[in-house]
Amino acid sequence: MDRIFDLAIIGGGINGCGIARDAAGRGNSVFLCEMNDLASGTSSWSTKLVHGGLRYLEYYEFRLVREALIEREILWQIAPHIIRPLRFVLPHHAGLRPAWLLRLGLFLYDHIGGRHLLPPTRSVDLTRDEVGKPLIKNRYIKGFEYSDCFVDDARLVVLTARDAADRGAEICTRTRAVEIRQADGLWNVTVEDEGSGARRTVRARALVNAGGPWVEEVLTSSAGVNARAKVRLVQGSHIVVRKLYDHDRAYIFQNADGRIVFVIPYQKDFSLIGTTDRDYDGDPAKVKATEEEISYLCASVSEYLAKPVKREDVVWTYSGVRPLYDDGASEAKAATRDYVFELDTPGGVPLLSIYGGKITTYRRLAEEALERLAPYLRSAKAREGWTGKSPLPGGDMDVSAVDALAAELVRDYPFLSAPHASRLAHAYGTRATKVLGSAKSIGDLGKSFGATLTESEVRYLMANEWALTAEDIVWRRSKLGLRMSAAEISALDEWIAAHGLSGERPLREAGGRP
Repeated sequence: MDRIFDLAIIGGGINGCGIARDAAGRGNSVFLCEMNDLASGTSSWSTKLVHGGLRYLEYYEFRLVREALIEREILWQIAPHIIRPLRFVLPHHAGLRPAWLLRLGLFLYDHIGGRHLLPPTRSVDLTRDEVGKPLIKNRYIKGFEYSDCFVDDARLVVLTARDAADRGAEICTRTRAVEIRQADGLWNVTVEDEGSGARRTVRARALVNAGGPWVEEVLTSSAGVNARAKVRLVQGSHIVVRKLYDHDRAYIFQNADGRIVFVIPYQKDFSLIGTTDRDYDGDPAKVKATEEEISYLCASVSEYLAKPVKREDVVWTYSGVRPLYDDGASEAKAATRDYVFELDTPGGVPLLSIYGGKITTYRRLAEEALERLAPYLRSAKAREGWTGKSPLPGGDMDVSAVDALAAELVRDYPFLSAPHASRLAHAYGTRATKVLGSAKSIGDLGKSFGATLTESEVRYLMANEWALTAEDIVWRRSKLGLRMSAAEISALDEWIAAHGLSGERPLREAGGRP
């Protein structure tokens, strides 16, 4: 009870972790609690894109699109291991948006926001170019190809949290805020460990509510503050199928209902298809892709692809709830993706609640959140803008260096297969050697759990990245769940329990370098 934090944050998604990192890097003492695993809510169920949001131009969201376009290259440069450029093919669909409108939109997309490294838009003859081959013959004649980026969303959250902890932040996962009250000009946040039920009270000068879909729940049930802004929960579902084509480009398909659907090369052997947009009413923790949504996504892409996607092709589905700011839009697809802050100062003690936002703009959101809290925090101006220059853990290399790093791993650890080395390079960047240590053979990495996952990597994830369960490891810290059998995943959970690691929680309340 003796320590008073400058800032307490509720919510371990991308917004909460982004604010924790920025605040800690400016010299503030920071406490963050997350009721489940990091990125276990909305942040790991995205379309995996760092993008400007081409379709938001139709809703005149120029500020949001410009900010997101500028952020693309900034994020790519601080995390080139988990973010990479991706080219998108947009076929012109007769009867939908006219070609001149697409061309105008892409001209704006190329020019309104700081594109220095990514290649520009080009026109594509779909009857001759290889990107036309997977499409229905003679139906789509021309199209456009433009740049955006792909991101490993859950790893972005975890690495942001890791950097915050390396800078002194205390990060507590599986820790729920059960009571929030004011006393003596401070916020008193009572948190409960989900495993042991043990409670402690954390005191802080300022409080951030980054609860995502639970943002209003945190306000009303805990803090006794009435939310003026309203959250609009919008469900977005995705499906994953076996790889649909051989080239490395993604597609953005227009639908007759005005929505768009992406097809994205995913985890080398798969294609990711999404997303849907529908209002959601219910417990955000229980959201699942419905059969209606799965059918919609299959039908949407089958309108374009020569080989239709059927229900039986789907190997995995996931769904998330976006906590958008309710701007009164009639349709979910039109609801703003921009972020909105609500600052309450009951008794003069600041509580900042966050509505909306998207992965691409999380870093700017964090900067703006700290601007709002500047009068109440120390060191707020000292290092403004530092998060766009300092790499995330493992990202201290050139944007084009990941393949070279993978080759270097094979040279230094000749027992690694090329796919294994590539996976480690893309997950951990320059920290991959911390996973491998002084191993001289594959046996030195300990027990093998399948799909190149070894005991050495599991122990690293548990000691340094707050992983506690097989689900954390195979669906958030990695996507090895796509390649592992149910029996292998179950065996991993059994191994964790047998080795007492699930109760140990090393570095769970982390500070100091691993």
